[in-house]
This record gives sequence, C-alpha cells and structure tokens, in this order.
Amino acid sequence: MNYFSSDFKLGILGGGQLGKMLLTDTRKFDIQTYVLDPSEEAPCKIGSNKFFKGDLMDFDTVYNFGKQVDVLTFEIEHVNVSALAKLETEGVKVYPSAATLKLIQNKGRQKDFYVKNNIPTADYKHFEALTRLEAAVEDNEVTLPFVWKSTQFGYDGNGVRVIRSIQDFDGLPNVECIAEKMIPFKNELAVIVTRTPSGEIKTYPVVEMEFHPEANQVEYVICPARIDATVAEKARAIALKVSEKFNHVGLLAVEMFQTEDDEILVNEVAPRPHNSGHYSIEASYTSQFEQHLRAILNLPLGNTDSKAAGIMVNLVGAEGHTGDVVYKNIEKILGKNGVTPHIYGKKQTRPFRKMGHVTIVNEDITEARRIAEEVKNTIKVISN
Repeated sequence: MNYFSSDFKLGILGGGQLGKMLLTDTRKFDIQTYVLDPSEEAPCKIGSNKFFKGDLMDFDTVYNFGKQVDVLTFEIEHVNVSALAKLETEGVKVYPSAATLKLIQNKGRQKDFYVKNNIPTADYKHFEALTRLEAAVEDNEVTLPFVWKSTQFGYDGNGVRVIRSIQDFDGLPNVECIAEKMIPFKNELAVIVTRTPSGEIKTYPVVEMEFHPEANQVEYVICPARIDATVAEKARAIALKVSEKFNHVGLLAVEMFQTEDDEILVNEVAPRPHNSGHYSIEASYTSQFEQHLRAILNLPLGNTDSKAAGIMVNLVGAEGHTGDVVYKNIEKILGKNGVTPHIYGKKQTRPFRKMGHVTIVNEDITEARRIAEEVKNTIKVISN
C-alpha cells in the first residue's frame, strides 16, 4: 500500500502531546491523519488533516471514527476496546490490537498475565474494591507498607499511592485495585520495544528514570542508563519476552525495577509512545514516534542506537499555579549547548500537569545531567 501523499488515512485515538509529536512524523512523510479527542483544545488539533471531538470511551463514537480510516492507533489506553474489536472484524487494522490493549488496560489483568507467563514482577494481591483491601489489612492478610494501585484509569502518578498506615487510605476511591509489595530497588529502568505485523522487532537502549519524590512522576529520563552492561542486557531480554507474550504491534514501553541484587522485575507497560522515549527525538537515529509509525505501517524499522547521550527533563505545572499557562525563562536555556524544548500546547496549567519537556544532548552523560539540573531549576511553568 502507498502511505505517502495518498488517500491512505491513519486514525489516532487521543489528541494529547504524544499524538502531537507523532503528527510531526506523519507530516514529514505526508501521511493523512484523522484524530479523535474529547477536548476542543487538544494539542493535536492543529497538526492533523481532520480533527473530531468525541468521547474515547463511547462505543459508537470510536466505532464511527474508526470506519473512516485504514489503520487505527492510539496515544492513550483509555479507549473503548469493544469498538476496536468490532472494527478489526470489519477489516480496519488496529495496532496495537484490541486483544493486546484489553490485557494492558487493567493493571490487575496485566499483573496476572506476567505471573502466567513467568515474567518476573513484584508480589501483589488483587481486590475488587478498596473496602476488601482494607479488610485484608485488618486481618493481616496484607502487611504494611505496600503500594496501592487502581487497576484502571491511572496516569502520571494518579491511581498510585504508598500505604504506610491506615490513614493513607483516606480519600482513595472504592474501586478495583491491587496491593503490591514494596520493592527496595536501585533503579527504575525502561526499555522500548517495537514490533511490526510481519515480526521485525527492535529494542531501544535501557533508560534510567529519576522520579520526583512527592508527585510520583518522572523528572529525568537518562539514556543510556548508568548501569552495568550485564544488567542492561538482562533488561532488554526481559522486555523482548514481554513483547513476545503480548504479541503487540507498534511501540511497547516496558517499565522495570532493578533490585538491590540486580534482578529485573517488570512494573508495568504502555502500548504506545511513552515519556521514557522522548529523549529519542534528538538523541536517537530514529525517534520513538517515527518508529511507531514504521511499525504500525509494516515498514522497515529504523536504527535505535543513540547518536549521543540524551537526558529528558519533564516540564510540569508549578505547585500553587492553576490557569492560563506562562513559561518563564525558556530563552535562558536556549543559549545552552544541545538543549531543545518541546512545548505541548496545553493552554491550562495545574500543579504537576505535564506541559512540555526539554531534551539535553551531549557526548558526556555527566555533563548532560548537570545541564539538565540547570534547565530544571531555570524554567518555571506558572499561571498568568
């Protein structure tokens, strides 16, 4: 099939920053794109050929949107899977598939899947409601501390809380959840795996993630991870196994823990371009967004090697600021070597909302990390 400057139509469910960055590459290749998002102000609106406003969880909305395109992909997991499954039976190519997404959408199902397929993961218990978990804690079936995770609709630190005492249950929703054993770990790592429908598969180098202590959000993504080569090989091998078992097509970001004794445990996965791969836009031969496109269109995959060390700094809304966004001091970081800001186009800021990122590329990873700290301390995302 001819994708370039043709009648071919690619549909994207979700119009946020991931979609916006994907559209940079569809425009580079002159591929027609249709986007569906619930917000009239979605960042994707300006970059797509056609933009549709609608509810991603509504069966009819997703189904009717999907009927207009040849290949359908998504940049957010919270979409109507039944509509995707029906579209597949009618000949629309959906990548990753409805079956893959259904497994990944629910963190409880995801964890059960790892156990069933002998993929190393932290011990956990699955509960249909918070009240059941609270009862289990009272009966000493679950011991404190542990990590509470909502099985559905969590993102950017929402839907995750460390429970150290009974008081920590306050304010949590009474929903299906898991209680996961707290793992003392050295590092949080991630590996991006890409696979085509015909079975070509590639992994990106292992990245290391430094988290904000309160927001449970990634502050820095560092590539390559500052870890031993044998640990990196093990992480890539486990990521390949996860990809093979999910049988996904497109991009799969596999997040992992490196334990104190250098074991690798899978935390969770995302079947789409991911925060841990943003560094690749500047630092890799093939960005994760171009690679996702190549994969879902069954084109040859690009080189995943890095040209230089890359560090990504998340730009998130400052605490105490909600409303029309203002970016302070961006011009000050533009004078620094190898620094590229990406602004997502969200008009409204709120505390810890992802509003953009900055990539720092340098031959020396220590120098890149130093500049990243300067960037982090210079830019402020505030409200008007």
